[in-house]
Amino acid sequence: MIMKQIIFKEKYPVFTLSITKDESRFSSTDEIISYFQEKISSDPIAQYISIFDHFTHTKKLEAAGKAGEIPSDIKDAKNIIFCFGKEIPTPVVLAVRPRSIGVVEFSDRFVISFMETPHPDSTKTVENWITSVVK
Repeated sequence: MIMKQIIFKEKYPVFTLSITKDESRFSSTDEIISYFQEKISSDPIAQYISIFDHFTHTKKLEAAGKAGEIPSDIKDAKNIIFCFGKEIPTPVVLAVRPRSIGVVEFSDRFVISFMETPHPDSTKTVENWITSVVK
């Protein structure tokens, strides 16, 4: 299990972890999302906002002929949305808030990802939450 840092689309710093279901403490996207919700709720700074069911949203677009494409091996995809905002030093900081963690489920594995936060401590916290999903 190795958390990787990549640059997505040549500009977004993203951390990603791919783990097999055998390596995970959880068996579904919903279980992982619930676990992250507990982590966020117990953090003294983080604020839980919502869960976005990206899979269902994209399926609806696909069914309506509006776009929406999901590779057939993806079984579920959700984001948990939260914020670490403890200060507003400039109006521009709101452009990088709130944050989310994405969980994508395949038949044999999960891919969990998030975009690097502006504050290194927050990035480390999210990284720790994600790696704790591993047995």
